[in-house]
Amino acid sequence: MSQEFLFEILSEEIPARMQVQAMADFKVAFTTKLNAAGLTFTHVETHITPRRLVACVSGLAFSTQEICEERRGPRLEAPEAALQGFLKSTGLTKDRLTQKDGYWYATLATPATPSETLLPDLCRDIMRNFRWPKSMRWYGASQTWVRPVRGILAILEGKALTFEVPEFNLTSSNRTNGHRFLSVGDFKVTSFADYKQQLANRQVILSHQQRQDSILTQLIQLGKNQGYTLEPDDKLLEEVAGLSEYPQPILGEIDKEFLHLPKRVLSTSMRVHQKYFTYLDADGKVAPIFGLVANTIPSDDGATMLRGYERVLRARLSDASFFYEQDLKTLLIDHLPRLHQIVFHAKLGSLGQRIQRLMKLVESVPAKRAAELCKSDLVTSMVGEFPELQGYMGGIYALAQGEALEVARAIEQHYQPLGPADACPTDPVAIDLALAEKLDTLVGFFAIGELPTGSKDPYALRRAALGVIRLIRENDLKDIRLFDKINRSLALYLDQEIQLAAGFDANQILDFIMERLGHALKAEGLRHDTIAAVLGSANRGDNICGVVDRIRALNDYLTSEAGISLQAAFRRAYGILPKDSPIPQTVQPQLFTEKVETVLYSELQTVTARCQSLLQKHDYGQLMTVLANLKNPIDAFFELKINDDNLDIRHNRLALLQMLINQITIIADFSKLEG
Repeated sequence: MSQEFLFEILSEEIPARMQVQAMADFKVAFTTKLNAAGLTFTHVETHITPRRLVACVSGLAFSTQEICEERRGPRLEAPEAALQGFLKSTGLTKDRLTQKDGYWYATLATPATPSETLLPDLCRDIMRNFRWPKSMRWYGASQTWVRPVRGILAILEGKALTFEVPEFNLTSSNRTNGHRFLSVGDFKVTSFADYKQQLANRQVILSHQQRQDSILTQLIQLGKNQGYTLEPDDKLLEEVAGLSEYPQPILGEIDKEFLHLPKRVLSTSMRVHQKYFTYLDADGKVAPIFGLVANTIPSDDGATMLRGYERVLRARLSDASFFYEQDLKTLLIDHLPRLHQIVFHAKLGSLGQRIQRLMKLVESVPAKRAAELCKSDLVTSMVGEFPELQGYMGGIYALAQGEALEVARAIEQHYQPLGPADACPTDPVAIDLALAEKLDTLVGFFAIGELPTGSKDPYALRRAALGVIRLIRENDLKDIRLFDKINRSLALYLDQEIQLAAGFDANQILDFIMERLGHALKAEGLRHDTIAAVLGSANRGDNICGVVDRIRALNDYLTSEAGISLQAAFRRAYGILPKDSPIPQTVQPQLFTEKVETVLYSELQTVTARCQSLLQKHDYGQLMTVLANLKNPIDAFFELKINDDNLDIRHNRLALLQMLINQITIIADFSKLEG
């Protein structure tokens, strides 16, 4: 037998940016508290709208389980004080104890507790400890919440579960409210199904995802009716779904006088301030319409509402147009003196100094020109109004002022990729500058000791490292010597007399990048021990593409018969070699007494020569094939008595094993492999 529990917190409008995370946190809070209370359940479902945070627990037990525990006390012959202490800890009297195996025993029973008894404290505890990014306090409440709480709904198996929440000066009930504008009065609730239906009848769509789907479907159709395509914007879609309980998409018009503005200027102006959606025409240009989502049903098909929205948009676009025209009057190169007055970081100098470093870190002449101009748009009016347009506006202005297309493109893309979903530059000049920009960031902040810690990464160094990795991997830059570039960047900081942190080592930066590479490869499904074996190898190197190829080749090789055999041979050799005494490093062929020793030694010499050549060529597939040739000689060698009674022969065979291990660890640290 089980029951259903429905809990709703009705409040003033919750900020849209906090809603999705709050919904997930609410589910975790209920799941954790129910488990801690000993109440079993089938499922916790949570929902959020602009005004309500909801949890429904299905399959909830009527009570906790009764628990009987047998606790052992002191020995029978123990002093009386020990027995009295045991009685005090259990709350029992001596006549309630039993004797067994020479000890006193107490049987403790914890009675079952009804869920209706536990739930009020559980809900109050969740509300008291729920964390919002920002909270507020209001008249009549002693507890903070994201916005003033106006009501609490609690239904246990069809009946109101009534309890007080003194912090909010409220008492739970079986009544709640519908849409703020489109419904009147409260209503009684008997179940979750009844709750959802009654909300729907009162113009409230409970599901956040359903609101998103409804908005998207309607916006697409509205644009299609006029021959335009909706530009995808998942973040805006999620946000507007959190602004309305009953979303009503409608279309407005953009004055054609503003359509000359760059595409992202138009879309950013509409998205950031107005939460409007952008449409595109058949040529991919911004269409003269926009989409918006109202939280009410307009009485005149939205005509009055649209006049207001269009008037506000006209003012916004007028400002954007003014900024754009004014910015075009000043060449990007003329902004450079201002950049020397802007601090990049207190310990890393000005933006002007950063530009000087970037110009020396990039390779080609076009890249040096792009580096010289890439930060100039930071002081333009447009980027001052819309910081998210930095880089993009620099590329637009550079092209308008006669710079080469490859220079303009590099300026536009030099921050990319900004994340896993962001596009990665593919043009050589853009790649050159983007790579330099990220390495300059990593080297600078590592050099002054500003490293990421735990979940904190204020300077986005993890993102910069992943950007370096993506730029190299996605463009197959096999010749990039990463450590050389790191040292070159460090030298540029030293030329500017930047003070380094005590204990700084440039290897830290390379290790950090390789660590991020490891996380990325795990996400791609590669074995974590294979990744650790290559990244932990002393011969890892600094070539990102080479490391990835080596990990993939080893990953495949270890599933083959030869790979399994080589791994087993390494383990056996590693286990035989003494850990607390020196091993001769030189093999003496004249001490061989068996042919298998000569064969293995000869094969190892051949493999060593070939492996070095193949490593330099990054031909890891062929490298694994060469290693596979060691299988039979190794198997035959292990038929011998390695720890021979003759000390010289024993040491020589151990030296041969050490030679084998040294050869294998050129590829990877096999000691980190599992199974």
